[in-house]
This record gives sequence, structure tokens and C-alpha cells, in this order.
Amino acid sequence: MLTRLSIRDFAVVAQAELEFGQGLTVISGETGAGKSLLVDALGFLSGARADSGAVRHGAERAELSAEFSLADCNEAAQWLGDNELDEGDTCQLRRTLRADGGSRAWINGRPVPVTQLGELAQLLVEIHGQHAQQALLARGQQTTLLDAFARHPQLLQDVREAAQRWKQLCDERSTLLARGDVADRQAWLQHQLIELNAQPLEPEALAELDANHRRQAHAATLIGACDDALLALSGDDSLSRRLHVLRGLIQREARHEPRLNDVDGMLDSALIQLDEANSLLQRVRDDLDIDPDALAELERRLTRVQDLARKHRLTPDQLLAHRIVLTQELESLADAKQRLQHLDQNIAAALAQWSSAARLLSTSRRRAGDALAAAIASFISDMGMQGGCFEIALTPNSSDAPDSLGAERAEFLVSANPGQPPRPLRKVASGGELSRISLAIEVATQGQDAVATMVFDEVDAGIGGAVAAAVGAKLRQLGSERQVLCVTHQPQVAAAGHAQYRVSKAAQDGITQSAVTALNSAGRVDEIARMLGGAEISKEARAAAKRLLATE
Repeated sequence: MLTRLSIRDFAVVAQAELEFGQGLTVISGETGAGKSLLVDALGFLSGARADSGAVRHGAERAELSAEFSLADCNEAAQWLGDNELDEGDTCQLRRTLRADGGSRAWINGRPVPVTQLGELAQLLVEIHGQHAQQALLARGQQTTLLDAFARHPQLLQDVREAAQRWKQLCDERSTLLARGDVADRQAWLQHQLIELNAQPLEPEALAELDANHRRQAHAATLIGACDDALLALSGDDSLSRRLHVLRGLIQREARHEPRLNDVDGMLDSALIQLDEANSLLQRVRDDLDIDPDALAELERRLTRVQDLARKHRLTPDQLLAHRIVLTQELESLADAKQRLQHLDQNIAAALAQWSSAARLLSTSRRRAGDALAAAIASFISDMGMQGGCFEIALTPNSSDAPDSLGAERAEFLVSANPGQPPRPLRKVASGGELSRISLAIEVATQGQDAVATMVFDEVDAGIGGAVAAAVGAKLRQLGSERQVLCVTHQPQVAAAGHAQYRVSKAAQDGITQSAVTALNSAGRVDEIARMLGGAEISKEARAAAKRLLATE
């Protein structure tokens, strides 16, 4: 529910602070005073486009903010939580418009894109105006409204779940068929796996193959290096012989310097390490052999691995994982034909389940549509469109594929005048008629859509007298269920309000400005008297105003 609206430097409004409560709040004022600017302000806060001309002359920017209580806005509260923008039980929308045309938006003090501001606003406020884009005109919203009136959530859920099941099965079948002919695919996979399985592709095997190839390719240089090293370790002038001589010298002098014993121990360890190195070097040398045939075989094996990698557009170390993937696919195709037959059976069963659920939903919609259309037609007649009619048509979907919303869409058809065929609501030309029809729909459904605040702009255009009184009564009735704001120039409608604001204009420093004033009981009498009799308020007009207010 809207609790506060703040406007600064917007159009001809310099500053305005409005507080709202439950029920019907009416906004009145002289022609041209700027009554609809309040609606425009809410529209701008709901994401509507506005050019720089909306900034008050002489100001740098316009700034608007609205505060809402979320107590009766469950979907909005859920949206805020999902988008991590929640701030307890209230919500603030804020938007600025610079004189150069730039615009910024905030939700609960955090900057957001204008599109996101609009998404949230659609869950908070619904504007019914002669020029506003109304959600009610969309066929999807009309279907949603009919379903809410019918109160059949379980039927909707059954249809939605059956449609989702059918789609999942169809997607699985498409994935299976996208592999092409199963037999051909199996043959291809088997051929690839024969090639891949013929080679050792484990990381250890690839590392060993590479090491053996390098060893054989450099066998000649390795043998020469080993022979030179062995000669240095065990020849006539080897390191070992020289270290033995050095130890003898150290041992002879150690009796004069005990620390030389430590040096002798180190040299002894070095000799042990040299002996071990010599033994290992001898084993390495014995293993080395220049074998052209062995080298050629290693090169052939290495080439086969590299060729496989190029064929599959992989690196050699990726071939093992690729072999696993192909093996798994081949295993999954083993029963492909049986799986395809099983899928076809399940798809047919899901289609039958959806058809059954959709028929029940269609029956409920037809029954609810007749009742809702009759109620709306009655309200339309009460509001000055005698002889008009209202129908709810259920149009079958163009596709036979299961639809999560059912087998048809609802469309509201209306004829405002006798003798005219019903036409889609979105094609009704008269803004005043459209607003009154929207009001009739909302009253008939008692606001069963989720939006808690409704705004009607000039809903009483082109009417008066008893019809205006009927419109006022319907607005007040709707206000008993929802928060309703209505811009009006009809005293009968104004008298129906639970609260009232008056918009007035005056020139200040040569610039026209509008002011918004909350009216008390006496102020309401004077304002309604003005609406009845003009600028000069007579005793008769004031008495008539009191009578109008007393009837509510």
C-alpha cells in the first residue's frame, strides 16, 4: 500500500508531500491545476519514460519518491528478497530526472536500472488512465485475472506440471535423435575406441614412452658420457685413488690435531658415495645400447599417439579423458532403441495427462468466465453504458503442443453501445469508457490480482449525475478491498472518497505553480461545493455538498 508520495520540481509542482491511507482517496482541483500530475509522478516512479520537459522551469532536476507498506504486497516482498533489495516491511522507490534528460533510480536507497524499478512497481501499483499502458489490456493478464476469479490453483498447477513433464521428455528425445543414426554412431564410436585402446594413454605410460624415446635417441652421447665418467671415477688417476692418498696424509697428522679426524670421516663418506656413484653409473652404461630398430619402434609408437591427438584435435595427455567419454557414450547407446520407444510411450502418456488436466481447466474457466462477464456487464450498465455488453472469449492456442497456461487464452470483449459487436478491450477507443470498464472489472473481481494500490485517472470523464454517483459508489466499494486513488472532476465521485486532496495553481514570481492540500471535513465541503457550483460557492452548493458527503 502506498503510504507517502514526495514530489519536488516535477512539472509545475515545486514541492508536495502526500500521505495516504487505506480506502478511496480522491484528488480534485480546477481544470488545468495539475491533478493528473500525481498520476504522472507515480507513472514516472513506475519506470515510465519522461523527457527533460518534466523538470520544473528553473530547476536542475526533478526528484520523486514513494514509500509503500509491504503488509499486503506479498509478491513485491518476495521480489525484493529475491533481488536482495529488501529492507523490512516497507519499500521506497526514488527517481530523479535532470534538466539535461538524464535519469537515475533507487530502490530502498540502492541504485538500480530503471527496468528493475519498473518490475517492482508493477507489483506495487496499477495505473488506470486514459493514456497509460495498462496491464489489464494484455491477454495474459486477462487470463490471469479470470483464473484468480475462478479460484482453481490446483487445476493450474496440474496443467503446468504436465506441460513441463511433456517438454522434458521431448527435450530428452531430441537430444537422443540429435546423435544421428544410432547404428552408424555406434560403429563410428567402436572404430575410434579400437584406435584409442591400441595405445597406452595413461599418464605413466606416456611419460615412459617419452623417456625411452629420448634415451634411445641420445644413446651414443649417453654412452660416451658414461665412459668418460667411469674413467674419471675408477682410472689410474681417479677421484677415488686421490681421495685414498689424501686420507692417508690426514690420518698421519691427526695425532697432532684431533679435528682432522672429522675431516677424515667426511672423506670416508665421500669415498662411499663415489663407490655408489660408480656402481650406478656402471649399471646405466650396461643398459645403454645403440639399437636402431628399437629407436624406430619407439618413434612409430610416439607418432601413433601424436597422430591420434591431431585427429581428435587434442593434446596427447587429453586422449585418455576423451577415450573415457567415447566409451560412456557407446555404453549409453547400447539400449538407444529401447530408450527411444520408452520415451515415445512416456511422451504420449504426458500428452494425455496434460489434455485431461487442460480440459478440466477449460471447463472451470468457461464457468467462471460466464459468471464474471455477467457481473462486469451489470456494473458497466450501472456506470452509464446501458445496452452495452461484456463477454469473455476463450480462444484456443494456435499450437497443439501442451502449454503451461492451458489450452486457451482469455480475452475480454466489450461493446459500450447497443447494436455494436463486442470488440477486444484493448481496442476500445474511448479513454473514459476504458477506465470505467477497468473499474467494473476490478470491482467484479474484488481486486483479486496481486497489486495492492490502484490509481484511476479521469475515470468519470464524460459522465455526470446518477452515473457519476454510481462510479463513485463502485470506487468506494473497491476501496473497501484495496487502496484506491482517483483523480476526478465529478463531485459525486469526490464525495465517495474516504480522504481527499485538492490541487490548486497560482502564479508566483511570474511562474505558475501547483500546490496539493489535504482537505479536512470543512475543506471537503467547500471543495465539493466548488465542484458543484463553480468558483463562487453558494449556500445551496454547500448544502448540496453536505448532502453528498452524508450519503457516503
